[in-house]
Amino acid sequence: MQIVALLLANIVADTVIVAPLLVLPQMLDHFDTTQAAWISSSAMLAGAMWAPLFGKSADIHGKRKMLTVVLLIACGGALVCVAAPTLWVFILGRMMQGAAVAAVFLTAAIVRDLCAPKVAMPAVGAVTTGAGFLGIGLSVLIEAMAGQFGFKAVFAASALLAILAVVCIRAVVPDHGVRTPGRVDVVGALLLGGGLTAVLGYISLGSGLGWFSAGALALFGVGAALLTRWFLVSSRIPEPVIDIRNLGRPLLLTLLVVVLGSGAVQSMDQLLSLIAQVSPDQQLGYGLDATGSLSLLFGVPAVGIIIGGLISGWVAARFDPSVALTGGVLLGVAGAIGMFAGAASFPAAICFGVLLNVSMGALTASGFNMAGELTPPERQGVIASMVTVTSAIGSVCMSFVGAAVLSSTTVVVDGTTVNSATGVFGYIAISAGVFLAATVPACLLLAQRRRAARASGSPVPRGTPGDG
Repeated sequence: MQIVALLLANIVADTVIVAPLLVLPQMLDHFDTTQAAWISSSAMLAGAMWAPLFGKSADIHGKRKMLTVVLLIACGGALVCVAAPTLWVFILGRMMQGAAVAAVFLTAAIVRDLCAPKVAMPAVGAVTTGAGFLGIGLSVLIEAMAGQFGFKAVFAASALLAILAVVCIRAVVPDHGVRTPGRVDVVGALLLGGGLTAVLGYISLGSGLGWFSAGALALFGVGAALLTRWFLVSSRIPEPVIDIRNLGRPLLLTLLVVVLGSGAVQSMDQLLSLIAQVSPDQQLGYGLDATGSLSLLFGVPAVGIIIGGLISGWVAARFDPSVALTGGVLLGVAGAIGMFAGAASFPAAICFGVLLNVSMGALTASGFNMAGELTPPERQGVIASMVTVTSAIGSVCMSFVGAAVLSSTTVVVDGTTVNSATGVFGYIAISAGVFLAATVPACLLLAQRRRAARASGSPVPRGTPGDG
């Protein structure tokens, strides 16, 4: 029952991140905007801002307490989205919903508190990716609800699920006694979050404003200044929101793999949502004609996430999380390259979508497992939050870059502006290239872990000094 309750919390996160992609065209029409990246990725962006605060607070005040807090904030955000009269109020609600992103790393940290290490690794895979088993059912339900009641039904359902998750967690999940005395660096979190938002805003709005216009450059300059200030402050204070001084090479390599791999997968979901309902009869060079079949396009591949999570958890327990992480990256490379065919073929899109989601499941579970292996119990919340932060940053950056590529390569067909084949396939090429880049740190991490294992004389080095 404890695993089921924690899994429910991650289903809420799934309704925040994945479910809105099913109704992205309807949201763009409703608000009369082309800012797909802001609508689809604002929750992940906010997740990057929320995660360090919740990670540090979880270590100080308790993981179960913070898990219920993030779910309640996400519930409030969903209600704001339902009632939003304008685009920017809607985006405010999406950023509140982004608190649910923290549920993924908090549930992973709770599992590691409740289970022995050998059991914890597969359990982390099941809890953090198990929502994929419900992907088909949720996708069918969401598509039907959106068709009957409009896209706002998606957010109403998310709010109800958040309340249910809070009730179940409070009822069956124990509050583990591990606490770390300290304080939360709120100023550092605001500097980090504000800097990321400004820089990503430049990436998102640059094509429209002009990359070298005064407004765009001012936005980038503010973001760079805030991030620089955050870096300088974090290097001096005793308890920064993210302690960049104590990150060993294995953890840095792990985070680099996560940021690249997760970003490539998540951005591909955004692309599919934009081309899913384009018909090949339009002769644009792409199109899936998935109207009425969105539940298959997004639901079937979602099962791959739990497959990747469970297999990677077993591999991590049997060998080492670095092995699972590397395998996930290699699967992602194959899936991303396959999307060159998937952009114009519905069956191919589903097949390679499954492969990408298996990769995502492996990256998520093995990222948390690898970070957990390198971290003492009293810092699990903070380090797990860093995995979520890097995943969110990768997702948002890639989504904005992809959106910029699409918006700068549009064509006019019969008086209507549409995405060009150049933009669509350029988008896929960028994602595939990022996955290929992720193989480098993955292989370096694998080699380093093997050297450490040989040096220690044990089959798997666990938490050796200097790792974290």
